Amino acid sequence: MRAVVVHRHGGPEVLTPTEWAPPVAGPGDVLVDVAAIGVNYHETYERSGLYPRELPYVPGRELAGTVAAAGADVSGLAVGDLVATADVPVPGAYAEQVVLPADRVVRVPVGVSAEQAAAVLLQGLTVHALIHDSHPAQRGETALVHAAAGGVGLLLTQVLRSLGVRVVGTVSTAAKEKAARQAGAHEVIRYTETDFVTEVGRLTGGEGVDVVYDAVGRTTFEGSIASLRPRGTLVLYGQSSGKVPPVDLSTGTHGSIKLTRPYLPDFIATSDELQARSAAVFSWILQDDLDVHVGQLYPLADAGTAQADLQQRRTIGKLLLTP
Repeated sequence: MRAVVVHRHGGPEVLTPTEWAPPVAGPGDVLVDVAAIGVNYHETYERSGLYPRELPYVPGRELAGTVAAAGADVSGLAVGDLVATADVPVPGAYAEQVVLPADRVVRVPVGVSAEQAAAVLLQGLTVHALIHDSHPAQRGETALVHAAAGGVGLLLTQVLRSLGVRVVGTVSTAAKEKAARQAGAHEVIRYTETDFVTEVGRLTGGEGVDVVYDAVGRTTFEGSIASLRPRGTLVLYGQSSGKVPPVDLSTGTHGSIKLTRPYLPDFIATSDELQARSAAVFSWILQDDLDVHVGQLYPLADAGTAQADLQQRRTIGKLLLTP
């Protein structure tokens, strides 16, 4: 079986296509023939050593594919079912076949393709937690969405717009501005050309936004705080530009703000919660409330190129690997 393996921490070049032992489904597991694999920023953190993992390992958390075999004690899933997961255990998703605990996969409904499922599940679950738990979005609010043309950003923008939230997105290029506007952003700021804090002030009449959804981290963090209205919320759910700097909140000069750092596994900790949130995400697609934008498909052997493109911000939407 072919898989992509990390033998040492480093850049995208350490992602090495390798022959790997074929997995076997044990009790409570399903063996899945992988059809599509989601590429996510979390994998770049692990590859670089920012998030330590025991070496060697197969990266990847998100996939969709067909059940090839089911172990003992598995109910509710059968050979041939299209399934997806955002919670692949060790070894990971960058492989032709993967064994998964049956209670950590979800059946993909008719009308949703394997590529859509692999492209939407992790980011869709993230969006669901962001808008329902981290900051329950309310009609009439204004939200600042950083990286609005990224995988989460495009989904988050669409869902916020459908809820009646005014969306201000930040992007780096004209092409990404176009994508963010097509997703429903009311206003788009190109941070490469203007200071987003100044623009947010202008767009809100100096009041600031109700919530900032920030997956960028170090380079946006202080500006995100400055963009909030009094009693606003900063949702820091990623750090693509690096770890955020220390911030002094002791003086109260930042306007009684709230800061939260959600971690998705805490919101899908039980099988029931995973199933319920996944059903909501798939319903967004089936009801035409969500357009899942696949930016590019890469062969599994080109995983390094995919991660490099993601880190260099050369992409729009979701990147997938195909075994």
